[in-house]
Amino acid sequence: MSSQTSRPVIIVTGANSGVGFGICHRLLLQLSTKTSGDAQPKYAFHNVSPAFKAPEISCDGLTLILACRSKQRAEVARTRLYDLVDEHVHRLKNSQDYDGHAEIFRRNLNIAVHIVDLSHIQSVFRFADEISQTYSYVSHLICNAGVACFAQIDWLLAIWQLSTNFVSAVTTPRYYIQNTGDVSRDGLGWVWQCNVFGHYVLFRALEPILAKCTTSTGSRVVWVSSHESSSEFYDPRDWQLVKSRHSYECSKYQMNQISLHLDRRATHSQVDGKPTVRHFTVLPGVAGTNIASALLGTISSMCMFVTFYIARLLGSPYHPITPLKASISAVHLALVPLAFLPVISKVECSADPMEPVEVGTLYISETNRWGRERVGTMKLVESKGEEVQTQELLDKCDRLLKTFCDVEGRNSPSG
Repeated sequence: MSSQTSRPVIIVTGANSGVGFGICHRLLLQLSTKTSGDAQPKYAFHNVSPAFKAPEISCDGLTLILACRSKQRAEVARTRLYDLVDEHVHRLKNSQDYDGHAEIFRRNLNIAVHIVDLSHIQSVFRFADEISQTYSYVSHLICNAGVACFAQIDWLLAIWQLSTNFVSAVTTPRYYIQNTGDVSRDGLGWVWQCNVFGHYVLFRALEPILAKCTTSTGSRVVWVSSHESSSEFYDPRDWQLVKSRHSYECSKYQMNQISLHLDRRATHSQVDGKPTVRHFTVLPGVAGTNIASALLGTISSMCMFVTFYIARLLGSPYHPITPLKASISAVHLALVPLAFLPVISKVECSADPMEPVEVGTLYISETNRWGRERVGTMKLVESKGEEVQTQELLDKCDRLLKTFCDVEGRNSPSG
């Protein structure tokens, strides 16, 4: 990429802290060199020839949009990111094989702050309007922001899970007690709106400007899910997760399914020569973020980090722990050439509509025992029943989106 019109414009929600900040930091580190290690896949899919060589991802500039609820915290994050990239460029300049690329990238780097509150659809609309009026295209939307209504810890259950399956207890804990009945100011399930519907509306509102992207990496949406995502407690009748005692896990399950269906729809209905927006789901692994830390005191938070390191030493690949390491899967999916990424399969009919079959791939942030990060993969499975169920969920989301658009006097993306 050498011209301003081909530089990526990347939106990251929840960018001021945690994994969102880690994604921004890692993007700056990777794009400030001509050859991005995160862009190179270390896996082989059936539709990619072993002789295929990935093109060089050389980017001479970037617009990075921090999409945050708090302007003050976003500005602090913006300043910190500039400081971090300046430190990195300084180190590169002092290396023997320095080629000058980092300084060019830094001159053409713009880190912008735009405010959005996913729990308020009017704010999402304003954000999308602001982006569409400010930028000629958007290349990436990384849906990272997330909330949970954790109320307390069931310590008896925590002790039991830690003593019977330690690694599972610190990877997919079942001992967080969550509130029920929380609703947003829009009258929707709060966790559901922040984690699922707010991001869905954001994508639909930005879809036209995403389709205008002509960068070599292609436009894409990266949905940041969680190892805790589960359909075990999901009741499709409570699709806004207001009554659910496991709203966080269920919201991430819904996110997985929506991403899967949107990518399937994009690739199977693609018209030759017309840009399409791909969708991918990533798992950042287990990292110390504000979601769990808000429930814990200082000592408990320190103990939490100790258990993470113990789990990693015991062989768990799912404990990158730091946001910078946890962000590798999202950054990889943002930069890897699309030729390496398989198309989502349709669910074939079977005798049992609830029998899951492999349809795609989840991309996971992993590390070895010593903390060396890498991108792993996991089979993404879906049953015919889930496919139908998710289509019904999307139909409900589209009808709800149309209702909000009608109130605002806007044209609805859902028709």
